[in-house]
Amino acid sequence: MTPQSTKSASILGILLCVGLLGLGFQLGQSVLAVKTLDRTVTVKGLSEREVEADTAIWPITFNEAGNDLNDLFSSIQQKNTLIIAFLTRQGFPMTAISVAPPGIVDKQAQGYSGSERIKFRYAAHSTITVYTDDVAGVREAMQNLVELGKAGIAFAGRGYQAQTEFLFTGLNRIKPDMIQEATRNAREVAAKFAKDSQSRLGKIKQARQGQFSINDRDSNTPHIKKVRVVSTITYYLSD
Repeated sequence: MTPQSTKSASILGILLCVGLLGLGFQLGQSVLAVKTLDRTVTVKGLSEREVEADTAIWPITFNEAGNDLNDLFSSIQQKNTLIIAFLTRQGFPMTAISVAPPGIVDKQAQGYSGSERIKFRYAAHSTITVYTDDVAGVREAMQNLVELGKAGIAFAGRGYQAQTEFLFTGLNRIKPDMIQEATRNAREVAAKFAKDSQSRLGKIKQARQGQFSINDRDSNTPHIKKVRVVSTITYYLSD
């Protein structure tokens, strides 16, 4: 090999070494950057609100018994009329009132044991339902049902089908503010964690909005609802 060739090979070797060193440095910096990005903190942010129900579904169910079907249906119709008159006096329009077909049980046909000793062959129930956004009106009218009791109407117990439902349908109106509040609360928790760990809080890596839940505040005030959402957010951390 000539001196000139040896010199060229040496220069090429030096350049290759410098290039490899530069590439190694860049790779090292990239690894450091990736490790830095891997530093995260995951926190949860809560938002809760108490709201008034805006819709009421009030089923009014009463029982009736007898041995003559014609008389039984006449009695049901008469009492339905009394209930509807009561509801209209309470301020509910007819458009908010619906009457379901009565349910009739023939105890003799059903094969009840000892049916020959049963005083009334037929047992019936009738349901009139109020569907309204006048929640306060429903709550007030429920206190006045004694008026119908004095008229001889035997209301059904507090079974599942006889329970009054109070609903809150305005979730979409408060959703944005609640999500914002949950996110703000989550960031406050993450910032506290970053400060305690002597780090800086970065941008959001991942966010997951939890499902909204609407429940009664307590069993005694079903017309007051508690709306709740929890957001889970992951933030980057840096030194």
